[in-house]
Amino acid sequence: MYRSSDRSQPGFLDFNQPLGLKMNPNNRWVTMANQIPWEKFEEKYAGLFPSDTGNVAKPLRMALGSLIIQIKYGFSDRELVEQLTENPYYQYFIGLSGYRETAPFDASLLVSFRKRISAEMLMEANEYIIAAASSNDDNNSDDSGSGSDEPLDKQGAAEKPVNKGTLILDATCAPSNIRYPQDFSLLNEAREKLEAMIDRICKDHGICKPRTYRQEARKNYLALAKTKKRSKSKIRKTIRKQLGYVKRDLRYIDDFLEGGYALTEKEKPLLRTIRLLYEQQDYMFKNHTHSVENRIVSIQQPYLRPIVRGKVKTPVEFGAKFDLSVDEMGYARIEKLSFDPYNESTCLQKAVENYKSRTGHYPERVLVDQIYRTRANREYCKDKGVRLSGPKLGRPSKNHEHDKAIEYQDNVDRIEVERAFSLSKRCYGLGLIKTKLKETTTATIALSVLATNLFRIQLRLFFRLLF
Repeated sequence: MYRSSDRSQPGFLDFNQPLGLKMNPNNRWVTMANQIPWEKFEEKYAGLFPSDTGNVAKPLRMALGSLIIQIKYGFSDRELVEQLTENPYYQYFIGLSGYRETAPFDASLLVSFRKRISAEMLMEANEYIIAAASSNDDNNSDDSGSGSDEPLDKQGAAEKPVNKGTLILDATCAPSNIRYPQDFSLLNEAREKLEAMIDRICKDHGICKPRTYRQEARKNYLALAKTKKRSKSKIRKTIRKQLGYVKRDLRYIDDFLEGGYALTEKEKPLLRTIRLLYEQQDYMFKNHTHSVENRIVSIQQPYLRPIVRGKVKTPVEFGAKFDLSVDEMGYARIEKLSFDPYNESTCLQKAVENYKSRTGHYPERVLVDQIYRTRANREYCKDKGVRLSGPKLGRPSKNHEHDKAIEYQDNVDRIEVERAFSLSKRCYGLGLIKTKLKETTTATIALSVLATNLFRIQLRLFFRLLF
């Protein structure tokens, strides 16, 4: 059940300040709260609660505001509730009518907030926030054209719009907080979870435990795990034994299921993941390979895949891969998000079309790295009158020095998207995703991009006041 507020969001003058404390109306959390169009988000959020009975859900401003504060400072759920209880500016930001000394909600409710506010909702909220910021910017509203809710190409322009603006596009990976996957370690974890299922079934139904050789299996695993220099033959020997232990435990589970014993709802998807893991590891062991399609790197998060980065520090990362676009105003948007590896060059045309739907015209230039400069993308940009960064195909032109100067400037301007990656990863939680569910992981990534834009808007307002 959700109860939408009939009145507008509380203003700063309506906030009941604590006795003896005068709050600053220019505080960043106060100004940021006044710039976010909470009412537009609340309409879609209320649709998640069709029932008219039951407990009343917390307002959207409280849910989204709390998550923004958490992503900014990296608070744990319990620490966030403590901070909300102690800080009146935080309480104003999440929409409370006045300062209160009690916690606004229990820490466990934050899990529900992350499940309810999906990545799609956050991406849409990101568009609203960018549009509101652009409409308030007198110097750039005409160029950006994003202050209207309707795309400008639907407003019936008589003449063909001239290409203007810049679109920067690049891809990165948001690594998840998992242990570095090793084959023998994953098999050992699978064995332990299967043994826990067997113990639970035997305990609930009074059955004698079958022989699982768990002590011998644990000893075999530790013998390799504690070895600093691991030979190839020793690794294969350990994997072969762990495969045997897992196969035996799976056979016991199958016998229990055939006998009429059931698994819990939590154990069913876990068993499917372990079966798939065993099949993959058995295939790689028998074929002497380290590659398999849709390879599982985490039992708790089976949707994660290895993402090859090619970087010196981290050649392979494990998390979601996404394409991020940055416009001429410096605002970032997620163009594509996937847990499976993909070629980012396929996102360029869609990103350019999304830019046109927002502004009513194509960008004058698109700044990308080499992987985006495929022949199909070059032809597409040529047809749309968009200049794609990078050297041209064929022999150098007569204005070679001029082209080199333009290419250098494009490379300098393209650094803006790298700056956005660095800022989001170091300051807004994108460097290590700690959520466990697939939907909450995507929501955390979208929330990090949204928070990056929010505080960029705050910085622009600060410099506008100075100059």
